[in-house]
Order: sequence, then structure tokens, then C-alpha cells
Amino acid sequence: MNRRRTALLSLTGLLATALTAMPAPPAGADEVEQVRNGTFDAGTDSWWASADVTAGTSEGRLCADVPGGTANRWDAVVGQNDLTLVEGESYRFSFSADGSPAGHVVRAVVGLQVEPYDTYYEVSPQLSVSGDTYAYTFTSPVDTSTGQVGFQLGGSADPWRFCVDDVSLLGGVAPEPYEPDTGPRVRVNQVAYLPSGPKNATLVTDAVERLPWKLRDDDGRVVRKGWTVPRGVDGSSGQNVHSLDFGSYRGRGTGYTLTADGETSRPFDIDGRAYERLRLDSAKCYYTQRSGTPIRDDLRPGYGRPAGHVGVAPNQGDGEVPCRPGECDYTLDVTGGWYDAGDHGKYVVNGGISTWEVLSTYERARHARTGEAHRLGDGTLNIPESGNKVPDILDEARWELEFLLKMQVPEGEPLAGMAHHKIHDEQWTGLPLLPSDDPQKRELHPPTTAATLNLAATAAQAARLYRSYDKEFAATTLAAARKAWTAALAHPDLLADPDDGIGGGAYPDDTVSDEFYWAAAELYITTGERQFREYVLNSPVHTADIFGPTGFDWARTAAAGRLDLATVPNRLPGKDRHKVRRSVIQGADRYLATLKAHPYGMPYAPPGNVYDWGSGHQVLNNAVVLATAYDLTGAAKYRDGALQSMDYILGRNALNISYVTGYGEVHAQNQHSRWYARQLDPASPNPPAGTLSGGPNSSIQDPFAQSKLQGCVGQFCFIDDIQSWSTNEHTINWNAALTRMASFVADQG
Repeated sequence: MNRRRTALLSLTGLLATALTAMPAPPAGADEVEQVRNGTFDAGTDSWWASADVTAGTSEGRLCADVPGGTANRWDAVVGQNDLTLVEGESYRFSFSADGSPAGHVVRAVVGLQVEPYDTYYEVSPQLSVSGDTYAYTFTSPVDTSTGQVGFQLGGSADPWRFCVDDVSLLGGVAPEPYEPDTGPRVRVNQVAYLPSGPKNATLVTDAVERLPWKLRDDDGRVVRKGWTVPRGVDGSSGQNVHSLDFGSYRGRGTGYTLTADGETSRPFDIDGRAYERLRLDSAKCYYTQRSGTPIRDDLRPGYGRPAGHVGVAPNQGDGEVPCRPGECDYTLDVTGGWYDAGDHGKYVVNGGISTWEVLSTYERARHARTGEAHRLGDGTLNIPESGNKVPDILDEARWELEFLLKMQVPEGEPLAGMAHHKIHDEQWTGLPLLPSDDPQKRELHPPTTAATLNLAATAAQAARLYRSYDKEFAATTLAAARKAWTAALAHPDLLADPDDGIGGGAYPDDTVSDEFYWAAAELYITTGERQFREYVLNSPVHTADIFGPTGFDWARTAAAGRLDLATVPNRLPGKDRHKVRRSVIQGADRYLATLKAHPYGMPYAPPGNVYDWGSGHQVLNNAVVLATAYDLTGAAKYRDGALQSMDYILGRNALNISYVTGYGEVHAQNQHSRWYARQLDPASPNPPAGTLSGGPNSSIQDPFAQSKLQGCVGQFCFIDDIQSWSTNEHTINWNAALTRMASFVADQG
């Protein structure tokens, strides 16, 4: 999800009360200490503390008495300003610290002391539990003479005492090599293969000749043997690999392993039941992303929390949100919706594609030959609306739909009918931070054509899906879709500012012909009206090749319209509909060829093996095209390609990790999030089971990934750390792709 965002994590430098001040030293040669008086031999010289913190020296250390009752980490800080950092230089950040009582978490940060308070490195050790001496190496992403070291100590209900010594920020040190633990060299889908589906694995080996392999069941009995197929060096990982195909085995059970070249894989099942769980878990993740309502602990044990952004202090609330200064003279009630990702922002463009794919999961289940819509019916997701005789997945999607409707500019205002692009905090907030604890001012950002067409498309789709459950709501969504369509035609080139990335992602998109096509397609499918049919047929997008290597996402939405025209009953003339279906099948053929050529068996091979932001969901969306081709043709090759694509997501990859929390023996669990922040705060949970990580991203935009992954190749551009927002965030659109594909695989089980 390339939102052109920056990691802005407040250091509250402006809140600091200086204890003493000394000038910064000049940048020097290698092995230069940047921290002044880090041993506190000169008392508190060069150090400051925030207003409510009492700090002084004790037994040669700096000790701070921290008040209780603070809400955020940065409400109580000690630190030092005016440090010099050099872009590209490696630094060792080290200190010794303890707390009384033991067990408190301190957030130690190296960052910018002035707005926008960028964070360049941070760690959050649990004092006296994770040890008393800490040392970390990172690479500075900037040149600055206004750097800061800060120890953020707030967030505790009770007062406590923090003591620190030997604080050092040593420049010019050798970079610390990062070697990920990739486990056994036999890489498998760590969750499950279907008994009647394809079963493939990858062996990392120096061998160039074929090797024998054995499949063992849970009792250690060999149930199948075979030979590997050498594939040479895989460009996406730099590894020499072989492929293993054990699809001829049709047994069912748990705890299987594959052995080859002296290595034994992690265990896996051959059974479809795991996908029934994943179908629901991936969709259940949306409930805990809800804004504007308490999350009930009885429905999601361990994830209960107060409502966020409802105007209860310290929130300023989403009930009367103004535009940014000078951009409009009204406020909107934009409560509700889903938080977009690990931050507190809500975005129409990303909300649109996410809602479409969640709704399409249900719509596909209604119309496809293998679809089982009742599996997503009332009561399946265990949400507050369960029991209302409406399919739970529609209830969940409605939570976001109602927010999208609220983002429409009201009648009587300039740009009436257009949709505001996004709403989020004025400034970036830090981690961890519950939505209910967010103190930032909230702002509406200007309407855009892309956002307006996202609203038109999803509202039109909603009108046909909710009609049999709530005619009034269906009529409301259709009216909003028509209004948005008309407004977009009148304002076809209002584009998001690519530099509008403070406090939230920018989501810029300079091409909206695909959004026009998508919206027209959804309006035509729902209404059958000639004006929308003519727009679809006359759009150059209609005959364009839209199934490229990196697939569809929030900025490339034409596929959403094309897939629905191909599969959802509509009045498109037979000849035209045949062409639409043919284009989907041709796109699937290319993805199938990519999958067969790829040693890791996935339908994703970006040019130069440069993996994009959110590459995991791009793999899944390409698999959606394969699944759709199967729904259209019944050809087993497309079904098998779609099934095999899930193997990469669930462990058959270069890092030997499942990118879905709670699934697989080794899985991502530290996704970048302000409230699923267990890595930073032991009192917080990890993301819920069924949460998809973004996955490898060759651009590694965040400082933490840059400090670990410089020079990474394709699949190795990933790290399961909460600080790596460019490789390891979670988002609503990525989980929408997982929901769609998990449901498809479950239907094949």
C-alpha cells in the first residue's frame, strides 16, 4: 500500500524543560560519540526532562520519578537534544537502565527534536525483564544537527522510578549484519494443502542434480517418495532451488513433513478445515478495526477496548470534523468506519477497494458454482449485529459503507456530491496508542475524483446486495452512487496531493480513468441503464490489458469492474460479455504461466524482482483472477493455480514464514500497529489471528528496515518487526484480498 507516508512518531521535544544546555559537537570521524555526559559524571548537564518528571543524579546515574496516571508514552520524557546524525552512517545506540518496580516498558527513541518529530530508531525494552544493558545498531536515514535521544516513560497508572546510565550514540560503527532465521531448507505451506489439490514445496540447496524426497505422516511413516526437480537460481531470492511435487498423495491428516537433502520441513496438514477457520478469521479482523464503537471483549477476548474518536477526552472526536484551515467552512460527522491500517486514519480510496473486495467475497459465493454463501451468513463472524437475519459479512461491510457515505460533500456546498479523500490526525502519532487515547486534532482533506468514484462504485455494488435485506439502505446507497457519479463527471481531474502525507498516508493517484470505468460498471450491473452501459463500452479501459504483473489494488481499480462484469449477472450484450470473460481468462493464463515458471510457485513476478509495498496482497489479487477464471470455465488448471498461490503466503517462500498471524508454525506477529503492539507493550495484544502482513517490499522505506535490509533481494526485503511499517504493516485492503482467497479455497475443500 504505497501511500507515500513517513514515520512520524512524536518525541515531544517541545514539551521538554531543559535541565541544562550545551552546544552540539561537530560531525567527526569514525567512532565519534554524539551523546554528551552519557555517564552523568557532570550531573544532569545536557539532559532535560518534561514538566511533570523530577530528574536528578543518584549514585552516578540519572534517575527520574515518573508520575502515574499519564495516558501516553510521551507524556513523561527525559532526553538530550542537538545531536548530529549523518545520512547513511551506522550508529550504536546503547544504555543501561532499570525501573522500580520492575517490569515497566520504556520507549527509547533516536529522532528529530523539532516538527515533524520523525523517529529514526526506537526500541521498547521491558526493564529488569529483558535485561539491564541494551545495545542496538541502526543506520541514519538523514543528515541533521537537531537529533534527539529520548526515553519515553509515560502510560503507567502508578508512579515509578526510572534510572539510566552509560547512554551512548556512537557514530561510525560497522553495520550489524542481519541474518534472518529461515529454518529448514524445505519450504512448504505450513498450514494445509487440500487433499484433492496441488501440493508443491521448494528445497533450497547447492545441489544441481535431482534429489530424493520423502513425505511422512504424523507417525513418521513414509507415505510417498519422489525426486526433486532442479530449478536453478531463483531471481526473487538469489537461492539455488529445487521443486517438489507430491500432489499424487490424496490422504488426509495432520502433522505431515517433507524430507529432502538431509532437511525436514516444518509440519503441515492435508485437510481443508484450516481454510474454513481462515475464511472467518480474516473477515473477523475488521471488527477490531472499527472506529467509533467499543470493541467487546466477550466477542473478541483480549481485544476489547473503548470506542475511539467519539469525542471523549483525550479524543477530539470524529463527530464534527473540520477541513484543514481555509479549505471548507463546514464540519462533517464522519464517525464509524474502519481504521485503515496500523494508524488512526480513514481513507475513502482504500476503504473503497476494501469494501468492494469484502462485498465481492459474498457476491462470488452467491453466484459461483462452488460458492457457499451460507458460510458467510448470519452468526458466522460473531459480531454485535449477529442474529439480525443479515449475513454477517454484509453487516461488517456496512460499518465501512456508512462511513463512506458520510464523507460525501453535502448539498449546498461547493463540490456537493464529491467525496473527501480522507480524514486523519493533524500530525503522526507514536506507538503504542489506543484509538481512544489519540489526542490529535482530526481534519478532513480535500475531495478528489478518485475518492468520489470509489464511493460511486461501492455504493452501487451495495445497492444490489442489500436490497433484499434493507430496501431503504439500498436506495440510500444507490442515490449516493448516482450523486457521486454526476459530481465526478463535473470534476474529472481533482487529484490528491502527493505531498499530503503528514498525519496520514497521501494515497495519490494521477490516473482516474480506471475508477471511472469501475464506477460505471458497478452502476450498470446494478441499474442496467443505457448511460452506464455506453460509458463502459466506450471507455478505452474496457479493451485495455489491465492484468499486469503487479495486479490490482487501490490505485489500479479497473480489474474490479472487469471481474464483476464477467461474473455478476448483468445485461451486457452477449458478444460484449464474451469479450469481457475472454480478457479475464487471458489475464489468468499469464498469471498461470508466471506461477509455473516461478520456483516458489506464485503468480507474481514484478519486473527486476522489485517487490512492491504490500506484495503479499498483490500475490493474492493475482490469485483472485485465477480463481475467477476457474469460476468462468471450470478448468482445473485455474483452480489449482489459485490454490497454489496460497502456499507462498502461508510459508512456501524464501523466508520460510507464514505472512498470516496465527497460521503456520512460524508466522508474522509483529505487524506495525498502534494498538496491536505487544512487541512494544506486553499489555497489548498481537494482531488477531488471520491478519495479513504486507510482505516483502524492495523499497524498504522505513528506517528500521533500512538499518537491517540494505541490499536485500526480492523476497528477503521483509522483517517481522513493529517498526517496519514499509514491510510489515497490516491494512484493510490487504486483508480483503486474504478474505476473498481464503473463502475461495475453503469452498474448494
